[in-house]
Amino acid sequence: MTQDLPSADEYAAETARYPSLAVVDLQALQREVTGGYRNQVVLDVNGECMRQSVFEGEYRWHRHPATDELFLVVAGELHIEFESAPEVVLREWQCLVVPAGTVHRTRAVGRTVNLTFERQGAGTEFVDAPHGR
Repeated sequence: MTQDLPSADEYAAETARYPSLAVVDLQALQREVTGGYRNQVVLDVNGECMRQSVFEGEYRWHRHPATDELFLVVAGELHIEFESAPEVVLREWQCLVVPAGTVHRTRAVGRTVNLTFERQGAGTEFVDAPHGR
C-alpha cells in the first residue's frame, strides 16, 4: 500500500464525523473515498465507535492492547492475517472479532469496504512483521 497511513496517535484521536440522531448514508460515505485508503470514525455509541474503512492493498501489522475489534465486510473481500493463527477470509456480510492484544493485519482484495467496531480512542501498537511474513 503506497498511501499515507495514520500514526497510532492520529488513529486514536479521531472523533466521530456524525453526532447522535444523525442519519448516515454509509454508501454515500464510502463513495466519497477516491484514494486507496480511508478509515474514519463515523459514529460513537456507549464508549465504542463504528469506523468505516475503504481501502485497497494491505495495512500494517499491529495490535490493539485494550480492545477487541469487530470487522464486518460490506463490499469486497478482506483477508485478516494473524501472527499465531491461520489467515481468515471475510466476504460480504461476514464478520469476525479479533480479540484485544492479537497481532494482525488486514489485506483487501481490490477495493474493500468494512465496518469496524472498537473502543473509542483505541490504542494501536504497530509491530514488525512476524518471522517469515
